[in-house]
Amino acid sequence: MLHHISVGVSEIARSARFYDETLGALGYIRVWEDLRPGELHQAVGYGLEEGNDKFTIKERFSKDLAPGQGFHLAFAAPSQEAVEQWHQLGLANGGESRGAPRVWDEFGPKYFAAYLVDPDGWQLEAVFKLA
Repeated sequence: MLHHISVGVSEIARSARFYDETLGALGYIRVWEDLRPGELHQAVGYGLEEGNDKFTIKERFSKDLAPGQGFHLAFAAPSQEAVEQWHQLGLANGGESRGAPRVWDEFGPKYFAAYLVDPDGWQLEAVFKLA
C-alpha cells in the first residue's frame, strides 16, 4: 500500500546517526542522501537496496515535528536479537525507551517487539513474529 514515508527531524546529522544505527540493526541501509550543510531540505533515505527508500528523514526547522500518542512507525525486524539490538542502539543514540524488548501478549503470543521515541519525538517500534 505505502510506497514510502517521510518524517521531519530538527537536526539531520543527529537523526541520521540515530537511524543509521537503529535501522542498521534491522538490516536496513542508507540508500541515498542529500546533505548540503546550510541548505533547506536535507534528507536521508533508508531501505533494503540502493536508491529504493521506504523511510526518509528530512530536516525541518520546527518545534513540533512528531504527531501525538496515536501515531507510531513499526519497523519489521529479521530476528528477536535484532529487536534487542535496535532498542539498545536507540538508547545509546539519544532515544528514549517506551517498552523494552519482550513478547507483548496483548498483541499475540508470538509478538516480540520493543518501543522507542527518537530525539524528535517520533514513536517507533521494532517487531519480530516468533515461530
